[in-house]
Amino acid sequence: MIPMVNLKAQYVEIKDEVERGLAETIENCAFILGPNVQAFEKEAAAYLGVKHAIGVANGTDALHLALIAEGIGAGDEVITSAFTFIATAEAIKYVGAIPVFVDIDPRTFNISPEAIEQAITPRTKAIMPVHLFGQPADMTELLQLCEQYHLKLIEDACQSFGASINGKQTGAIGHAGGYSFFPSKNLGAFGDGGLVVTNSDETAAKIKQLRNHGSDVRYYHDVIGYNSRLDEMQAVILRAKLKRIDQYNQARRHVAHLYSELMADLPLITPYEDGLGVHVYHQYTLLSDHRDEIMQALQAQEIACAVYYPVPLHQQKVFKEECVNLSLPVTEHVSTTCFSLPICPFLSDEDIHKIVDIIRGVLKA
Repeated sequence: MIPMVNLKAQYVEIKDEVERGLAETIENCAFILGPNVQAFEKEAAAYLGVKHAIGVANGTDALHLALIAEGIGAGDEVITSAFTFIATAEAIKYVGAIPVFVDIDPRTFNISPEAIEQAITPRTKAIMPVHLFGQPADMTELLQLCEQYHLKLIEDACQSFGASINGKQTGAIGHAGGYSFFPSKNLGAFGDGGLVVTNSDETAAKIKQLRNHGSDVRYYHDVIGYNSRLDEMQAVILRAKLKRIDQYNQARRHVAHLYSELMADLPLITPYEDGLGVHVYHQYTLLSDHRDEIMQALQAQEIACAVYYPVPLHQQKVFKEECVNLSLPVTEHVSTTCFSLPICPFLSDEDIHKIVDIIRGVLKA
């Protein structure tokens, strides 16, 4: 079987370092906000080029706490993409704000700056772009919009650790950014984990307080907070992987570029790179009117494939009432034709050729 991501192969590579670090953690009995969390936060901040990096329990919490820290609350509107995982919109709802869904760029699948500007109202307080599938959003345009309309820019970088645009890391460009360390992510833990980054001392202080029950000093609580701390053992694993993240991302880019090269003559749409940013291919997602036939053929040969995302957020039951008559034609077309192929640093050229040969066979038939 060819899986979507080969975590076993990755584990073999880092096994000795991880097991040694876990054994030391157990021996030292420092399990909550211990030395590995503190070290990882410093190492991640240095890598991302930000002043502060604060570990939290998961990527959803990272976005949720960032919104609170930036003052987004009840009744505020936050413009975001409908073509993403629901966690983006959940975080907005958690603070009592209103997610305003707009359409995407048909090439990158990221939020469209033109659609954002048309959706801005006096109640708009923030824009939350998603760097979808590891492709940087158009941050130059988004920064200009935020400056022009006095909006907060909170990046959902949960799929894009290590991606960059104009030399700056995604997640580190706006007022705050959130990352997920779900196991299958480019930088993944062995369970849940997340990170908030910011260059604001005030925002960082609020995040640290919020993640730890609203407390700066033990047993003294100034606000109602949350129990959202990055686990010490997950930090051990993340430290080992962070050292190799550029290597892993470059390997993903090799896989993606070989896929695109081999399928250049086929009647489907492969991922687009605009040349401004470095795409790190959390997913390799393409479009085809013959999606179902291709996926069936791949699955018959025990090759994993998936649809991210079959139902856009504005058509989900949980949002349907507040999105009545909302039409997002690009999003809706992409959701009915998109599918993703296996991609990870350990996918062999032989496997890539095998996958493409199956796709070629379906399309020729």
